[in-house]
Formats: sequence, C-alpha cells, structure tokens
Amino acid sequence: MDETKATVLHYEAFSRIPGKGNPAGIVRDADGMPENEMQRIAAAVGFNETTFIQTSETADVRLRYFTPGHEMDLCGHATVATLYHLKTNGWFEGRDRITVETRAGNLPMELMREPEGDWSIRMMQDRPRFEPFGGDRGMLARSIGLEERDLHPELPIMYGSTGIWTLLVPVADLACFSRMKPDNRRFPDILAERPRASVHPFGLATVDPQAHMHARHFSSPYSGTIEDPVTGTASGVMGAYALTYLQPGRESADLIVEQGLEIGRDGRVQVQVRRTEGDSMEVRIIGCAVYVREFEV
Repeated sequence: MDETKATVLHYEAFSRIPGKGNPAGIVRDADGMPENEMQRIAAAVGFNETTFIQTSETADVRLRYFTPGHEMDLCGHATVATLYHLKTNGWFEGRDRITVETRAGNLPMELMREPEGDWSIRMMQDRPRFEPFGGDRGMLARSIGLEERDLHPELPIMYGSTGIWTLLVPVADLACFSRMKPDNRRFPDILAERPRASVHPFGLATVDPQAHMHARHFSSPYSGTIEDPVTGTASGVMGAYALTYLQPGRESADLIVEQGLEIGRDGRVQVQVRRTEGDSMEVRIIGCAVYVREFEV
C-alpha cells in the first residue's frame, strides 16, 4: 500500500441510518503495515477509532484499532462496523460464528441474520473488572460541566473494563446530560488510579421508553478526540455494572443503552450479561452498522 495514500471505508455502528451511529474508519489489507503508518492514517481520518484488518494465525481475522492519538486494545463500535463490512462483502461465507484476534485476546463473535435480511454482530467482550474511584467527586463532576450534587447520591463511581478501562459515573437526573461540557485535559489528574481512562457518565432515566440506560462518553485526552458518539465497550461494562451494583441478585440481564442524542446521534446498543462460575460474567453486545462512503487519506 502506498505510504502516502490509503483507502478508508467509512461505516457507522449502532444505527442503520447514516449520520446517527458511531463513525469508524476501516482499512483493508493492512498486513505488514508499520504502526507509525497506521497511526498516521488514523490521525488523518480523525474518527474516534480506525480499524486495520490483518491476517491472524490464531483466529479468523486480526483487528487493530487506532484513535488519532494511540492504539487501543479493543473497540466495540469499530469491531461491529468492521465485521459487518466483512460479512456483507463475502467473508465468512456460510458461517455465523468466528473468532477475532485483538490486543485484549481472541474473542468469539456471532454474525446474526436479521428478519429483514440485514446483519447484526454479537460481540463477546473480555471478563469485566471493576476498581473503585478514589478521587474527588466534586472535581470529577466539574470536569464534565456538572456539580457534585448532580452525581447519583448512592451508586458508586467505578473504573470498569471489558477490554478497555473507563470511569463509570452514575448521574442523578436525565437533564444533566444536556448540560455536560467535558474538559478532557483535566481527566488524567482527577483519574489518578487510571489516568488514561475515559469518562462515561450514565443514568437510569431514558428518552426512549424501550431503553434501560442513557449515556455519554468522553475520551481520554491522549486519544485525540473529545466525545465518542455510541460506545460498545463502555455499554458492555455498564451491563456488568448493572448486574454487580444495581441488581446483584439476578443471574442475567438484557439491556438497551441509548447514547449520542445530545450531539445529534441516536445509537442503540443491546447488552447481554450473565453470571458464570467463579463469580465472573460473560458480557456480549449486539449492534448493527451501515456503510456511508469511501475516501482516501
């Protein structure tokens, strides 16, 4: 591939309507591409993530994910968009179960034919992990344009990961989300335990009566972006949070997360969580995607 020019496919995940989902760039045939070239392309594309498709020796395909600022271990929306692209362009013929190599491990995926004939992707995420936030609640609230009284008075603020760490911040009122204005530069000092984590405020009141949780997602300043419109990995860990801290007596949960409304998007992520042996959980998300355009950088 020419070092100075790359063809990028623009897909959007978690919506079937262009302009309403989460944009992902996709670069095919990235075997042998140097990391600095992948990073250059991702910075030129400017989306929250760009995926580079490579051959895998241990799975059906290898995916590498780059923000404009650095490489990510895992990205939910980019995985959904990339697998949708591959499946609708002749890959995995006759198969509905595959494995994907990522820096978070080899993860099983399901390719699901919808009744109308289109495809959705069910993505297995990594085992959920949680760590307590030990920082200042008031400083955290102000870093996203709120006051401490806007945070939920009972639910814990926790770092959570199903492949990548984010800070889950329960918010008391749905109206708070439209007032949020992130100052991402402050995040590393406030998130002292995990200074490279993103910040993911969420609430239990929703706009869509069919949804169960409402969210926004503010990027780490190291990533080179401000806000992620619809976030797959964070939605997955929200499901694990719900089973851990909201309904600890339940064995499983099926949730719909809405995200992006405050910035003109309208995404939906289905989350499936179930307990397994050893006090762990299996976390899956389900999402659709749509092709938007092809361009060069």
